[in-house]
Amino acid sequence: MTTPLATVIRAASTTPTVTPDRSSQVIRKLYPNYKIIVLNDDFNTFEHVAKCLMKYIPGMSGDRAWELTNQVHFEGQAIVWTGPQEQAELYHMQLSREGLTMAPLEKA
Repeated sequence: MTTPLATVIRAASTTPTVTPDRSSQVIRKLYPNYKIIVLNDDFNTFEHVAKCLMKYIPGMSGDRAWELTNQVHFEGQAIVWTGPQEQAELYHMQLSREGLTMAPLEKA
């Protein structure tokens, strides 16, 4: 005996469909921050490094610029800014164009 096609279709369409709860599947990830690192070299003066930091890094005070410049000189490098990738790329490029010796951008 065969079941009429209409009965099969009706039976299939009345079966409840269970869909997963999508809100529990969403994993939110923050974008990573990037570090701008200035390296020590033998040709940039303290004054030039400090002036560049004050010119290109937002909110950089004179005192903080000199602290970082001393860190670059005595420790070989200093992280001068950390933040979103797009801004980090801009500040990194600006400092590089001024002749500062820069480490490649790296995730914080």
